[in-house]
Amino acid sequence: MDSMALNGVSQGLIGAENATLQRFNGLAGSTGAPAPANGNSFADLLTAASSTAAADAGTAKQKMPVVDKSSKLYEQCEALETFFLKNLISGMRKTVEKTDFTKGGFAGEIYEDMLYDEYAKNFSRNANFGMAELAYLELTGQRGKVISR
Repeated sequence: MDSMALNGVSQGLIGAENATLQRFNGLAGSTGAPAPANGNSFADLLTAASSTAAADAGTAKQKMPVVDKSSKLYEQCEALETFFLKNLISGMRKTVEKTDFTKGGFAGEIYEDMLYDEYAKNFSRNANFGMAELAYLELTGQRGKVISR
């Protein structure tokens, strides 16, 4: 293939990606889901983060990934990591048999659920699992870059 054909193919792929994002934005608005408070859709946040990461990577020609921990996209990646950890903790707790002493009834179940929420938040912030960073790198198109610790 020559460079003109490759350019045409890449432009076609970009056009298809933009059309998919526009359909996604249209579908998100039609499902009755609440719009984000700041007016940005997920697709807008994803596009902005990937263009920023691409610009940073293109100018610096660096192998290190760019993770903007103050961005809205990263906050959502942290929420994903927290959700995963809470399900992991809850699943482990279900394997432990409860006795008459540890049965707390409905209020005890609510307390345990809230406690596991807090455990998951603390683990996500302090344990450096790295799932939020990996999800951010994947969503911003920086797949394959290594995060140094």
